[in-house]
Amino acid sequence: MADPVKKKVYLSLGSNLGDRAKNLHDAIAALGNAGVQVVRISSLYETEPVDYLHQPWFLNCAVEAETELASLDLLRAVRGIEAQMGSKKLIAKGPRLIDIDILLYGNEVIDTPELRVPHPRMHLRRFVLQPLAEIAPDVQHAVFHLSISELLARTLDKSAVRVAAGL
Repeated sequence: MADPVKKKVYLSLGSNLGDRAKNLHDAIAALGNAGVQVVRISSLYETEPVDYLHQPWFLNCAVEAETELASLDLLRAVRGIEAQMGSKKLIAKGPRLIDIDILLYGNEVIDTPELRVPHPRMHLRRFVLQPLAEIAPDVQHAVFHLSISELLARTLDKSAVRVAAGL
């Protein structure tokens, strides 16, 4: 069911299999066909794996978008894009062709079995915060009431996150 008012949403995308940059670009293009209008895209960042370390490095980016989709419809849409692109999550936090996470959905707090927004681990992940801070440094986290740049400055995650040159 569509929400008649457009919501500003922020998504995190990551890939560490195949042509990582193409995977990200293809997923971003697919968002438009799924009712998600992309407004802004961060740089691509090369990021070291976190949690499950024995896997290739990721390319990550953040996207600002607008949508009339209700939150669970947005979740179904991004999961559909992941499935359509052939992404399989065989290992929790393991290698993947494409991963799309909903970070923020307007300023709403959503806590259902299917979806938790703001993303419950975003403040713990430099690979999420750094691209997001590039495009939305002053956006407020709906639970912590801190800006994205403040969350980035406070994160304890010291994993490597660097702009991917030439992509």
